[in-house]
Amino acid sequence: MEDIDAIAVLQDPVRRRLYEYVAAQGREVGRNEAAEAVGVARTLAAHHLDRLVQAGLLGSGSRRLTGRSGPGAGRPAKVYTRARAERSVSLPARDYRTAAELLAEAAEQVGLDAGLCAAARGRGETLRGSAAPCGGLEEAMEVLAARGYEPYVESTEGAEGATGTAARVVRMRNCPFHAVAERFPPLVCGMNLALLEGLLGADGPVRARMDARPGECCVVVEPSKNNID
Repeated sequence: MEDIDAIAVLQDPVRRRLYEYVAAQGREVGRNEAAEAVGVARTLAAHHLDRLVQAGLLGSGSRRLTGRSGPGAGRPAKVYTRARAERSVSLPARDYRTAAELLAEAAEQVGLDAGLCAAARGRGETLRGSAAPCGGLEEAMEVLAARGYEPYVESTEGAEGATGTAARVVRMRNCPFHAVAERFPPLVCGMNLALLEGLLGADGPVRARMDARPGECCVVVEPSKNNID
């Protein structure tokens, strides 16, 4: 019932927009920024943000948003981030996570990594159906967003660092398999990569590769070597 109560908090449209904005940033967000982003007064935003903290959907802290310290730097402001805890509702109760963890444990013990990756790649191809491989990063982001990965574009310096050019890659703030991946990272991350390879299409303009970063999906998507944007 606790998860139901928490999710019910998002019924308020302003509260939901505030939650979605904070969650999408991947960093701490102050009250003024959140209020401006959703078009409400700061006091109303503060009320709803604190309600989201009480429900366990957001975490909160405080820091000086000016970046200065010492006398004259001003008081620390309250900031918000998405809570790490997962919330889910199933009526009647179901426990798919335990089943997934047991299957992952068994697969790991008997060395079924290759078979699992082959099945995942095949499932990705089935989900893509008759569609051609993704035509670029923008199309890939649409596909990933529909699967709950919460993609965003990151610009990085060129691989050689000599030209100073920026390369664009798509990272993902959410891993749909996070709970099981935490317990069985090599197995589940390999499965995830294979799934995305099938979903996005092999030998197309984009490719998926492993590039783990704490708090995010272990896979990134980038232009193929022969199709640099």
